[in-house]
Amino acid sequence: MMKQRLKQMYNEKIVPSLMEQFNYKNPLQAPRLEKIVINRGLGDASQNANLVEPCLQELSSISGQKGVVTRSKKSIAGFKLREKTPVGVSVTLRGDRMYGFLDRLINLALPRIRDFQGISVKSFDGQGNYSFGLNEQLMFPEIEYDKIQQIRGMDISIVTTSKTDVEGFALLTAFGMPFKQA
Repeated sequence: MMKQRLKQMYNEKIVPSLMEQFNYKNPLQAPRLEKIVINRGLGDASQNANLVEPCLQELSSISGQKGVVTRSKKSIAGFKLREKTPVGVSVTLRGDRMYGFLDRLINLALPRIRDFQGISVKSFDGQGNYSFGLNEQLMFPEIEYDKIQQIRGMDISIVTTSKTDVEGFALLTAFGMPFKQA
């Protein structure tokens, strides 16, 4: 696998700038990406088992890694849900695949969204992790429009080692994440 562009940029440029910005004494104190989790709820597909496989394949082609099916823990009659019914698919990316996905997300997928003004600054969780949702999968170049059965969104969580939202924001901004201008 080729060396990831963002990983190299992180080691050479981002760590020194974060150390200067937050007065860290050791490079290992600088926040770094831990993992990226891509999650998609199936919704009505829990009644139709044939829709689980295409969702898994889409997530796999977007992330470059095979996803896992998440199943319900208990039955809920109000949602017509039985125990162990597929309710979603998710992929956890770490290492080079994570950097490769983030690179494609920032430079290819997000700019292809119609009327895109940037992603919200308010989606940090208090510990420097960032989560946001996408309404459709069509902005990823790996997805062919003719092959999809249904337009479905997904949630993407970027987990960092930063302690505060300010550190997490500084880290993601340094990677080039297109945040909305306040």
